[in-house]
Amino acid sequence: MTSTIPHQLAAAPSSAVPPETAAPPELLSPAPPADAEPGLRSVAVVGLGYVGLPTALALHRSGVAVRGVDVSRRRLEAVRGGQVDLLPSDLLDLHAALASDGFSVGDDPTAVAEADAVIICVPTPVDDHLSPDLGPLESACRAVVDWARPGQLLVLTSTTYVGSTHDLLVAPLAARRGLVAGRDLHVAFSPERIDPGVVEHEQGRTPRVVGGTTAECTRRAADLVGRLTSSVHAVSSAEAAEMTKLYENTFRAVVLALANEVAGICRTLDLDAVEVTDAAATKPYGFLAAYPGPGVGGHCIPCDPHYLLWQMRLHRTPTPLIEQAMTSIAHRPHEVVARAVEVLSDQGRGLAGARVLVVGVSYKPGVRDVRETPALEIVRGLEQRGAVVAYHDPLVPELRLPDGRVLASATDAPQEQWDLLLLHTVHPGADLSWVSAHPLVLDATYRFAAAPQRHVV
Repeated sequence: MTSTIPHQLAAAPSSAVPPETAAPPELLSPAPPADAEPGLRSVAVVGLGYVGLPTALALHRSGVAVRGVDVSRRRLEAVRGGQVDLLPSDLLDLHAALASDGFSVGDDPTAVAEADAVIICVPTPVDDHLSPDLGPLESACRAVVDWARPGQLLVLTSTTYVGSTHDLLVAPLAARRGLVAGRDLHVAFSPERIDPGVVEHEQGRTPRVVGGTTAECTRRAADLVGRLTSSVHAVSSAEAAEMTKLYENTFRAVVLALANEVAGICRTLDLDAVEVTDAAATKPYGFLAAYPGPGVGGHCIPCDPHYLLWQMRLHRTPTPLIEQAMTSIAHRPHEVVARAVEVLSDQGRGLAGARVLVVGVSYKPGVRDVRETPALEIVRGLEQRGAVVAYHDPLVPELRLPDGRVLASATDAPQEQWDLLLLHTVHPGADLSWVSAHPLVLDATYRFAAAPQRHVV
């Protein structure tokens, strides 16, 4: 296929005879049973973050030996010490796995060569200019190519641009190692679907998409992914699977941008945005509920659509709807700050010198993750306008700000006096009864109706 990234990033094309074409979707529905490939005894999982570690644990539960590989010594120490953000069931599995003979973690890439299958689960962030930061992915794929051997199955799961499986695995395997996908080994893409902190969306209950370089690549990858979930949907190519992931998260970004806009409309009309959304969600078709909030954070929605926008700019293909949605998402924290100014102004005081407490700073309820959290931009915006800002979050003891400063969670916040409480994240089970007694609350979650002096964004 033609490379879809700039020439300086594209892998060298293969001169080998191209393998057979990939399978049509109907060939793998439903997925093969998990024990359909008796030769699969061991799997190497490259990257032990929010995707890789749960994946490694699920594979270990399925009965295969697992070797986790990560370049971060700090992450490895956290994994070995059980100091990681996992669902309670996964945390129990981690302790049991570490005590077993069939599970180990380390930073030695040669573990790739020893495994029957390799799953790549490294982060794919964007840089300060909202362009893809391909460094971690390129590095991981380079190591996998270096240590790949005939007969292996290689599965990329990291969200990335369309064509990356070919450019970062298939082409360099042929050019540098003489290994042709579909003939000497098997290569596929199966986008991760991890929703951290949500038990209802754990891997076993979530369908997965698989697209291979050839029909046999797809079949083998579906067998492996079938150990993680009972539902596997095969598509015609790795590129179709890559685009599927980008479409999923871009769709979510557009809907969330709309939800925030509708919330502003409801405030203007003196309506409850959550009530209206819940009512609309009773329609059994044609509507997907999304709720307003302080902004969009985490590893996916603020980042993934930019991979698609970046690639379409290379093709000179306009994407006005997606661009507007991402602009709206990026601007949302500034709207929260502007609303804080309004709320304080209505009480006869300015933001300068005001003591503001941000309640909850992780990007979503129930997790410790602060990647791309809107709270960072909100704190910075409040401080730039002269406010004295602190935060309280039982799951996040420290918060590193964009300027390098580190704030500590104000554990005694309920006993102190604040000019404004700004609700950013409400964790399940957290005792926020003290918030109801506060005279001025800006509820950016739209979910805390108990405060008598509550305002929404």
